[in-house]
Amino acid sequence: MKKFKRYTITSALPYANGPLHIGHIAGAYLPADTYVRFLRLRGEDVVFVCGSDEHGVAITIGAKKEGMTPRQFVDKYHAVMKKAFEDFGISFDIYSRTSNEVHYKTAQDFFTKIDQQKLFIEETSDQYFDEQEGIFLADRYIVGTCPNCGNPNAYGDQCEKCGTSLSPKQLIKPRSTVSGKEPVLRPTKHWYFPLDKFEGWLKEWLIEGHKDDWKTNVYGQCKSWIDQGLQPRSITRDLDWGIPVPLPDAKGKVLYVWFDAPIGYISATKELRPNDWEKYWKDPETRLIHFIGKDNIVFHCIIFPSMLKAAGDFILPDNVPANEFLNLEGEKLSTSRNHAVWLHEYLQDLPGRRDELRYVLNSISPETKDADFTWKDYQQKVNSELVAILGNFINRVMVLTWKYFDGKVPSEKELPGTTEKRKRILDLYNKAHEEMNRSVKSMVNALDNFRFREAQFEMMNLARTGNKFLADTEPWKLAKEDMEAVGSILNYVLTIVGNIGVACAPFLPDASASIIKQLNGLSLVDGWKLFWKKEELVPTVPENHQLNQPELLFRNVEDAELEKQLERLKKDKPKAVNPETTSTVKPLKPEIVYDDFGKLDIRVGTVLAAEKMEKSNKLLKLTVDTGLDKRTILSGIAQHFSPEEITGKQVTLIANLAPRKMMGIESQGMILMAEDADGKLKLLQPSDVVSPGSTVS
Repeated sequence: MKKFKRYTITSALPYANGPLHIGHIAGAYLPADTYVRFLRLRGEDVVFVCGSDEHGVAITIGAKKEGMTPRQFVDKYHAVMKKAFEDFGISFDIYSRTSNEVHYKTAQDFFTKIDQQKLFIEETSDQYFDEQEGIFLADRYIVGTCPNCGNPNAYGDQCEKCGTSLSPKQLIKPRSTVSGKEPVLRPTKHWYFPLDKFEGWLKEWLIEGHKDDWKTNVYGQCKSWIDQGLQPRSITRDLDWGIPVPLPDAKGKVLYVWFDAPIGYISATKELRPNDWEKYWKDPETRLIHFIGKDNIVFHCIIFPSMLKAAGDFILPDNVPANEFLNLEGEKLSTSRNHAVWLHEYLQDLPGRRDELRYVLNSISPETKDADFTWKDYQQKVNSELVAILGNFINRVMVLTWKYFDGKVPSEKELPGTTEKRKRILDLYNKAHEEMNRSVKSMVNALDNFRFREAQFEMMNLARTGNKFLADTEPWKLAKEDMEAVGSILNYVLTIVGNIGVACAPFLPDASASIIKQLNGLSLVDGWKLFWKKEELVPTVPENHQLNQPELLFRNVEDAELEKQLERLKKDKPKAVNPETTSTVKPLKPEIVYDDFGKLDIRVGTVLAAEKMEKSNKLLKLTVDTGLDKRTILSGIAQHFSPEEITGKQVTLIANLAPRKMMGIESQGMILMAEDADGKLKLLQPSDVVSPGSTVS
């Protein structure tokens, strides 16, 4: 891996129209914070920037609903989000906002720099206008009947029922979501960024340059977009809230929120480091990494890099480790139904449990596929892992040291193997040391490669191994006959405790601080860089060092606490549907024998690319890596999945189905799906990511 002088780390700018929930945290903010804490402990030069995204039609509409001005509206939610991030301990170097003066100037200068190169396209076209509200409508604020499936509430850019990409003019009986009235078409001039002109460069930089180091889901979605052909994108809007377009003939025009928002990373860095911000954005020896959710992949991997390239002297993102989505209790998070765990409510209801939420979200991080948060799983992970493994180990070691050595670190002498018990202790020590050094190396490697679930597991393995060593050596029994051996055992497990204090800092910063406090070890800070550099256990507590009194790191989550959270979710849940009145389960097909089933070669593959078939509303053309080859499969799922949604996903397929020609293309297999009661298709996927070609039996 290339060595960099410094790092610029960004998290997606959250939209300032509501509070934060755990889906936001798991997607873009906790992974970034974990990685940044790791970099800082390693001694890297890093800036971690974020801020509120405060422009766009959604802001003006939200403000109107709450009886506020747009400025009052964004002030309210900026304060709510900023406080929630601070209370949760997300360690931004700066949390800025796109309504700041420095951002206005930076975004306008960025626009001007590209405009001076004559890259923008000016075009007048008819767009929908809400006469009652006096505003042009963005695609998402126009709904109507889908021409493909008849859904009466399809959006102007996509029908969420069948997945078809749309334009507002394709909708039947369009209406404004703002007033409910039918909009009219009016001519308006806008400026377009010529994304199509960057297609060749993107193929070289992204498709060829990052096919081996970017996540499959990220790479696959980008490749699908580029393979379908890029088009110019409007970067201006008709609004009175936003950054004015800095041109004399652009009165009443503002920069489109998705043009100005990513520039917020640059303006926030300027605000933080006004004298040397350029080295974090223009020096090739700086590594730029964006942490985002999967819905922002195209903007951060295709559009913003093209903007940076057009501006001429900016570095490009070296990686964009986007996460999939987090579900809640088996359902999609829904802000409209209040089906969410709001961060500020969590911190109020469960004070002192920041680390517990960090741990659980890291353990289920949706790194390669959607994940599900449940309160029962939260309770189980806290009680049986944080309390019973990590907390128990630290507490046992501290209590034993106070019991036998008055809280002073005993001698670290090597024990000569003069007795069978001592020989066994030495053998156990060697095995434990080897296992823990392996865990440290694996943890660092996983952190370097944005695999935070794996990294946290390896960190916890230090406590698992330490617990086992303590249980196997039983110093409480040895105390009756060999205190020298007891001293050596406790010296070693105290070293493990110190190393855990260092290792858990990216994942459990509060626990790390408590461990260092108990060890009375401010000097441990000096050992952090050594630990991450050597990638193995390092000395942390000198002989005769006086420890502080033990304190519990974690406490069990009680059933009553769990019930309170589950009751909160039930308040706004829709009424359950009676399955007896809605069931459309199909009857069984005729019986087969095992030999019939055995003829099927069912395997897991990864979708590398997807595109819609021309002249077909049902078919998607998929390129699937089967582990044996890369083949084309036509699948009738276009009304259920968009190409972007399925690209990067693992699928189950029948690999030995005879090829079949459809619409002039040979399909070499069949994707297996499950159809629920309302006719919605669901992917059949392994519970964990497996290698393409893995067989199903």
